Amino acid sequence: MLKQSLQQKLLQKLSPQQIQMIKLLEIPTMQLEQRIKKELEENPVLEEGRDKDEFDASPDDSAPPSTEKDDFSIDEYLNKDDIPSYKLYTKNYSNDEKRADIPFSVGATFHDHLETQLGLRKLDSRQHSLAEYIIGNIDEDGYLRRDLEAIADDLAFTLNIQATEQELLDILRIIQDFDPVGVGARDLRECLLLQMWAKDQSNPVVDLATQIIRYYFDEFTRKHYDKIQSKLGVSDDGLKQAIDEILHLNPKPGSSFSDPLNKTSQVIIPDFVLDDNDGELQISLNGRNTPELRISRTYSDMLESYASARKKASSEQKEAVSFVKQKLDSAKWFIDAIKQRQNTLLVTMNAILEYQREYFEEGDETRLKPMILKDIADKTGLDISTISRVANSKYIQTHFGIIPLKFFFSEGLQTESGEEVSTREIKKILQECIEGEHKRRPLTDDKLAEILQKKGYHIARRTVAKYREQLNIPVARMRKEL
Repeated sequence: MLKQSLQQKLLQKLSPQQIQMIKLLEIPTMQLEQRIKKELEENPVLEEGRDKDEFDASPDDSAPPSTEKDDFSIDEYLNKDDIPSYKLYTKNYSNDEKRADIPFSVGATFHDHLETQLGLRKLDSRQHSLAEYIIGNIDEDGYLRRDLEAIADDLAFTLNIQATEQELLDILRIIQDFDPVGVGARDLRECLLLQMWAKDQSNPVVDLATQIIRYYFDEFTRKHYDKIQSKLGVSDDGLKQAIDEILHLNPKPGSSFSDPLNKTSQVIIPDFVLDDNDGELQISLNGRNTPELRISRTYSDMLESYASARKKASSEQKEAVSFVKQKLDSAKWFIDAIKQRQNTLLVTMNAILEYQREYFEEGDETRLKPMILKDIADKTGLDISTISRVANSKYIQTHFGIIPLKFFFSEGLQTESGEEVSTREIKKILQECIEGEHKRRPLTDDKLAEILQKKGYHIARRTVAKYREQLNIPVARMRKEL
């Protein structure tokens, strides 16, 4: 039975400018520099540098501003062939304009390395095409994580090449013989086996390690060494040597290939800088490579000049003025948005500094106070979501290292004396306990909970397990060593 009803909903829709403001707040310094550069390229009204007073200077201050000093006129502007097709678009380029990026030369990549080796193999054109397609599906770790059946389907639909799984497997075996050893594996077990098969199998240790990976890989990953010993009938010493042999293999063969692009992506540029001036801590934004922005006086003067003569202007001139006004408004908004971003970042970071002053004075993690997003939101009067966006992907440079802002946020627990301590302090104690444990008899979560309780921290075993997992530390059984 159909039923009609009226419902009233309150929906909040963000304007495009609000969305852009949110995005500006989220991005770190390095991306901000790129964002500003992009805006400068797309908006001719926006310029680098401060708004200088000399733009207003003229022999006669009472005279109206002239555009002749810049050799620019609205008529010349209108005569440009590329203007009419896109002058009212938000982005300052035409729909059919090719915007090819300037190539950046960095040397051979991992995939170039594989394709070079492919060129040394005697393959017909069909085999070469199949091999190239498979190489294109190998990820940066060196793995082929797609099924051969799916690759066969892709070849049929995209290149109109009909290939069987067996044919693709034969090509894959050729690629798996390439350097680095282990490349082209479809899972970790195959990756390790490829590396073991490349070793001298007459060596008893290598032979045993190969058998363990080939027949007892599940037991190996779960560290059920007693089961492996009973099935293979090997001594403790023999098993230890074979395990050591496996642990020296590379689980990510592709990562061993030096790729300059990967290296540059690891560079961290701090968003804030903390200075200690004779005990007085001061926060500043890292604007070293961020240009100051201003409105082009040429365009603003031109707009004022032609706005006064709007009634006499042609339709083409009116469109041009409309375009310039759009760009002018966009430039003003962008400058204001950058200033608002800087102010929000500084307000938030100064609030974090005040909240965690004891930590910032010495860099001692145990002096960190429990702090959540709401604490800083209450202190600044900003929304929790705003604080979250500021803390995301941002770093501060201190006299004891570069630290992510997320580091300062943690929950709290109470000790026996009623003192509230940061969960980060608990995690540090857990890590120290595990680092100092006997590796033949690693500490269980129950035992770790007992140790913490003796130190005055009332904490359940399941909470210990949660913190251990957050520290990326495996369970006791997986930490066991021979």
